[in-house]
Amino acid sequence: MPKTVPGPEPIEPPRGLLVAGHINVDRFLQLPEFPAPDRTVPIRSSRSALGGPAANLARGSAAVGIPTGLIGRIGDDFPDAFLRELGRAGLDLRGVERVPGTGTPTCYILENDRRETEVLIDQGPMGSSAPPSIPRGLLTEYRWLHLTTGHPRWQLAWKAAARAAGLRVAVDPAQEVHYRWTAPQLRHLLEGAEILFGNRSEIDRIKTLLGARRVEELLTRVPLVIRTEGARGATAFARTGRITVPGIRVARPVTTVGAGDAFRAGFYFGWWAGAPLRDCLRAGHRSAARWVRGGRVRAATGRDGP
Repeated sequence: MPKTVPGPEPIEPPRGLLVAGHINVDRFLQLPEFPAPDRTVPIRSSRSALGGPAANLARGSAAVGIPTGLIGRIGDDFPDAFLRELGRAGLDLRGVERVPGTGTPTCYILENDRRETEVLIDQGPMGSSAPPSIPRGLLTEYRWLHLTTGHPRWQLAWKAAARAAGLRVAVDPAQEVHYRWTAPQLRHLLEGAEILFGNRSEIDRIKTLLGARRVEELLTRVPLVIRTEGARGATAFARTGRITVPGIRVARPVTTVGAGDAFRAGFYFGWWAGAPLRDCLRAGHRSAARWVRGGRVRAATGRDGP
């Protein structure tokens, strides 16, 4: 049976945000160019880092002052140093399961000289549809659950438990919507959710699966859609109208991997502060820009306003 990873003592309720999804070991491989079929290219450098959509967002959320819990499955070989890093970020780790006999989720990220990326994922225990082990009392101490990557059945089980406990839910299936989610599962995911996050290709995929021609048609299922559009900006689609905020161009980007997670952390900073939706989008852009420059979410937003 999976074992939960001990975390810091919980703060008295109400806490803030639970984030469910991948906690990865990211292995970056720097290449001059991507190999053509039947060709070999040298690896210039490699490094490992703590990553994954849930881990990135949770650390960013905690860094801007939102009490945050992390939910995910890791394997036997998950580095102790990364677990300590999550603890130092102030995260509640009671929702993290270490699954015996499995390797930890690992993402292989190939980057070329044009700063393009190609990504391979070894799902590890996050490929399992087994029901989650939900620590007693965890859900009663939070107000929101943000569902990102993971097996659809696992995510839907967390959503059902959260809704039963009275939590509000945001959904964010990310790139996995292209290959893991079916139309019936997506309809179930959106039912009762309050925010849908995605980039342009992900929202387009959701539209296709659900038979929608326009993003506005998704508003019959979820009241707010946040669509990120890279350096061009982001658009919020709500039942009261649409808001578009231009992005922040970064002259010398260090990495774009994780920028979307940083955007979400900045957005939540504004959301928790009660800022207007336009300012939440702006806070998301500042957070993402700082991340792309190689900084941290805390420095991008500060704590004095979105």
